[in-house]
Amino acid sequence: MASMENPDQTKSGDEEKHVTRKLGGLKTMPFVISNETFEKVASFGLLPNMILYLTNEYHMSIATGANVLFIWSAISNFMPILGAFLSDSFLGRFLVIALGTVTSLIGMSLLWLTAVFPEARPPHCDSPMTESCVKANSAQLAHLFGSFVLMSIGAGGIRPCSLAFGADQLYDPSNPKNKRVMQSFFNWYYASVGLAIMISITVIVYIQDKAGWVVGFGVPVGLMFISTVMFLLGSPLYIKLMPNKSLFTSFAQVTEAAWNNRDLVLPPMESGGAIWYFHKGSKLITPTEKLRFLNKACMIRSPEDIDMDGRALNPWNLCTVKQVEELKALIKVLPIWSSGIIIAVTISQQSFPVLQANSMDRHLIPGGLKIPAGSFGVFAMITLTIWVAAYDRIVVPLLSKFTKRSQGLSLKERMGFGLIISCVATAVAGLVESKRRAAAIRQGLADNPYGVVHMSAMWLVPQHCLIGLAEGLNAIGQIEFYYSQFPKSMASIGVALFTLGMAVGNLIGSLIVSILNKVTKTHGRVSWVSNSLNKGHYDYYYWLLTALSVINVFYYLLCIWAFGSTENGNKVEWDEGDGMEDELEADDHAKGKGSPIVFPH
Repeated sequence: MASMENPDQTKSGDEEKHVTRKLGGLKTMPFVISNETFEKVASFGLLPNMILYLTNEYHMSIATGANVLFIWSAISNFMPILGAFLSDSFLGRFLVIALGTVTSLIGMSLLWLTAVFPEARPPHCDSPMTESCVKANSAQLAHLFGSFVLMSIGAGGIRPCSLAFGADQLYDPSNPKNKRVMQSFFNWYYASVGLAIMISITVIVYIQDKAGWVVGFGVPVGLMFISTVMFLLGSPLYIKLMPNKSLFTSFAQVTEAAWNNRDLVLPPMESGGAIWYFHKGSKLITPTEKLRFLNKACMIRSPEDIDMDGRALNPWNLCTVKQVEELKALIKVLPIWSSGIIIAVTISQQSFPVLQANSMDRHLIPGGLKIPAGSFGVFAMITLTIWVAAYDRIVVPLLSKFTKRSQGLSLKERMGFGLIISCVATAVAGLVESKRRAAAIRQGLADNPYGVVHMSAMWLVPQHCLIGLAEGLNAIGQIEFYYSQFPKSMASIGVALFTLGMAVGNLIGSLIVSILNKVTKTHGRVSWVSNSLNKGHYDYYYWLLTALSVINVFYYLLCIWAFGSTENGNKVEWDEGDGMEDELEADDHAKGKGSPIVFPH
């Protein structure tokens, strides 16, 4: 049974892309990538030293400052869910990116004003870690937190849409090499973001250290202004796909329709498409077998459910097969998505490594260049960037000879190896902190939180490199995995799932710090996350993260086993035309363990 499709509603599909081939293409990449790059340079340039700004200028404790940054990062990563919803359902990606860029610019400008005007901060205090200093009042905190919120809202517009918007410009189903082009685009896009972050945590942080907060916050404002101008200048060249109807409404309709039809008896799967509701021309005419209870949402109870034009009279009682399969696709990836939360806690460690580096000898060589404490994260970005470039150009060709897969390691393997390496990273961080703390006590610095330990900060480099490698494997693998499982209409939601995992990871990180600070300082003991690194036990904190990460690896193995079982006998070909297949293991094809799923862009 099929309904008539309104031709005016198909402008967001492949037909529009064929008609607009003169638009888009490589010529749009400078504008798209520069927008994301300058936004990353500006926003990430503010983050590394922010713990020092909060503790020194706003007189917050280390635990409070770390929690503020965790929550700020969480909001920044939650907002892409709203951005994805608005772009895919109402406004389109171009408009959401444009609005997000302008909002970020306003937020950064407000933060810059906190440095420009002394009245926006508490009175100066020489030793906020040891003295009783005046705390920020409500108005000052409202100004500070307001700037954070605006920057988070802006990030919510840019981050979920930029990658998908760039993919829209390059998607060309008539090109037989499109699969390889798109994979390279994903990797190089992520590498360009990594390069932008490297610049932000070296150049911007160095400016903040040497020129002060006014100049250090002013430069990101200027860069964000350039980002805004560049993106808007490319407007005439872009392919701007029209948004679809609300996906969240569609999900709600499927859920309610399945519940309303719960009394129906599902027919055998081989019964064909006679009882299923789908639109004319759709490839999805029969629902898949897994999560079968949702199939009741697309069962036609009687001919009275459909009008003369073949449309459902009540979309809350009858949905299309495509709607049902979209919700299934989302539900099926949630367990694997949840396995990325703990590694997000590890990746989001911004505050404590900066404070550790600040207490160590940061000279690259004795008497030579002194690296800013906030710049040690650059080693993670260097590692990530080198890995991405090497994987695409060197590792994949070598592995493909053995795995017989054009993408080398499978997406599941890449994500798994990333989780394992994150365990090693936190274990190394715990060992190094234990060594640093012991050295500080031997040198008589137990009661001096501002003392510099005679130990090279280069000891922190291995943990940063391991975190960068773990992110390069797991984060890129996650993004490509979501793209491989969803139709093109859900592309931005796929990217937003990754940032949602980061958001939950930030909240978990904040919760861990809060609980540790409360529990470990009872009975007159010193908190593990004390204001004095030398009195606290930040090494125990890292060991706790290691234990959680190891448990998470076993949880991930359980999730991919369960996900593999959901693929049996379920082939989903979305309606948008040719795309990229999800890579499946060669023996999976041979044994029928899985079936190809169109890789949407």
